[in-house]
Amino acid sequence: MKDILADKLKKRFINGECMNREYSWLLFDRRVLDQSQDPTNPLLEKCKFLSIFGSNLDEFFMVRVGSLVNENAHDPQAKDNKTGLTAAKQLEGIAAAAAKLYAERAKCYNALRRELSSAGIKILRESELTPRRREECREIFSSRILPLLSVMVLDAKHPLMQFENMKSYMLYDLNRDGRRMIGVLSYSGALDRLYRVGTGEKVRLIPIEELVRAFGDMAFIGYTAGDKMMMRVTRNADFDTHIDDSDVERDFPEIMRRKVESRGKMNVVRLETDKETSRLKDFVVKLLRIKPEFCFTDERFFDYKFMFNLGKFLPPERAAQLKYPPFKGAVPEYVRSSPSLIDTVMKRDMFLSYPYDSMSPVVDLLEQCASDDRVMSISITIYRLASHSRIADLLCRASENGKQVTVVIELLARFDEENNMYFASKLQEAGCTIIYGMENFKVHSKIISVVLKEGDDIRYITHLGTGNYNESTSKQYTDLNIVTSDTTIGEDAVAFFRNIAICNTDFEYKRLLVAPETLKDGLIKYIDRETDKARRGGEGRILAKMNSLTDKDIMDKFVEASCAGVRIDLIVRGICCLIPGIPGKTENMRVISIVGRFLEHSRVYCFGSGDDRVVYISSADLMTRNTDKRVEIAAPVLDGKIADRIVGILELMLSDNVKARKLCPDGKYRRVETLGDPVDAQARQI
Repeated sequence: MKDILADKLKKRFINGECMNREYSWLLFDRRVLDQSQDPTNPLLEKCKFLSIFGSNLDEFFMVRVGSLVNENAHDPQAKDNKTGLTAAKQLEGIAAAAAKLYAERAKCYNALRRELSSAGIKILRESELTPRRREECREIFSSRILPLLSVMVLDAKHPLMQFENMKSYMLYDLNRDGRRMIGVLSYSGALDRLYRVGTGEKVRLIPIEELVRAFGDMAFIGYTAGDKMMMRVTRNADFDTHIDDSDVERDFPEIMRRKVESRGKMNVVRLETDKETSRLKDFVVKLLRIKPEFCFTDERFFDYKFMFNLGKFLPPERAAQLKYPPFKGAVPEYVRSSPSLIDTVMKRDMFLSYPYDSMSPVVDLLEQCASDDRVMSISITIYRLASHSRIADLLCRASENGKQVTVVIELLARFDEENNMYFASKLQEAGCTIIYGMENFKVHSKIISVVLKEGDDIRYITHLGTGNYNESTSKQYTDLNIVTSDTTIGEDAVAFFRNIAICNTDFEYKRLLVAPETLKDGLIKYIDRETDKARRGGEGRILAKMNSLTDKDIMDKFVEASCAGVRIDLIVRGICCLIPGIPGKTENMRVISIVGRFLEHSRVYCFGSGDDRVVYISSADLMTRNTDKRVEIAAPVLDGKIADRIVGILELMLSDNVKARKLCPDGKYRRVETLGDPVDAQARQI
């Protein structure tokens, strides 16, 4: 795919070995869009990547652009610490880059539409309808859509309206007895996005947007409709999450409900229309007071989520041919044959690599703990749960069985606030002790602490992971998990939950590194160790995997280590603000990104090699928000065989030459050279 983010933009967003965070994110989403045209992906999977690209971009505008808008209003002179750009300058560059991404998405969709047609799925446009098809579509609109439309006319009595966030509207220039008015039409989100037309082997589908374009004016009886324009607004979702902890009489969940509800009324950060110019667009731009550079055009759709489920219109056997081959996460043999997972974990550490391994052993272990007489207490951190969570049900059961159950549930998990409030209420009703985070730090850690009593002895089982306790995403995200009965880690885990309960961050754990106090310093200590080894003529080695790298303190340490001769390999899926290969700075550093079938989500930090090798798995990316502003955990891998497996996974990813893209000194991501047989790291692990 042509490099759409021009050199002029790169120069604006790159300063030496540092890249602007927002620009790096746009490069990541561009790599997602690339997958919609990757010939190694089946057709329906390419359609999914197009849908994911759009959803990512929507969230970027709500959160990141919203944050920059807030920053520009609060402190317009503030600059980012990597490229020295003010929020206004970043917004200016984002607008230019996003416009190019819109154009590229349209090209990708048109290419996929042609491929789908060849595969037997024709997505119709209003302009392509034959007279017979048009009449059939008119009947679909009249009987199945028109009754569920919401319409109003803007006139002297109804001069303005509140456009809802992420909802599509059709505006009409109406005339009635010589009076000009503006008609506004919106439709329920409960309506189908696609409607099947005709019969026969070939599937013909028409999106609701095309039906509204063709027949929407039928809703305005007695008016003459002239110009029309489809539009959607995106509102700022970056609300203030600061809570005054000293006000103990206020209901925290109620405060959060009000804050979440406020999103629908926050300022508009993006306008999308299906026309580049029109009087209706001028009216909306003036009404919303939005800058023209944050108005984007897509002639067909604003929301491509319908591309995610096209397979349901095909016979199952045909759809299967256009998707990735199905697979089911494995369960290790020693787990399958174990009559008691509690006793098994007491003898050996258990390692699971999602989605290649199933999450069921962790859930089954929790189920056994809920009823085992030896178990005294269960404590868990929850950031995101599946909508139907077996884990939540088991925690309720454990509490009802007399176990002491403590749940630290994060109500500030963005866009999951309402889901978490629901589960917090459900768990509390079952008798669980609910803790809503710690002060104004988000609790992003992934840990379960189980305390058992066997006679007079206290024993511990601790689960430490890189991903959420979410049965759904465990099938789609790559995450690493260790369950251990190590006493020192168990004592650390108990202390961790005790400190959460009393809002104490000033604590040094024996084995765990815990942000915001010890995680960053602990990792920097190992970076310094490798740097000192290299300076003394030894072999310094750093191998790490994360979703994002933005923390300037750690970036500076990586540069220092590279200058000393430490060999550094980083696997960074998304944002990477440190550019490798810069002479005299990062020339001993390599950065690759893998975007593939599964979302790379695990975080691993390895230092050294041989006898002095240290391996940590973590809930934290190397971002300032994680290292300084959240409660995160990095846990050492104590079992040498498990550490070998984890390092082996990372080395396999470094050998990927199918899905991997390497970050080059000029700030561009390029394909990794294929030397020998193709290596798709994710496919190799299935």
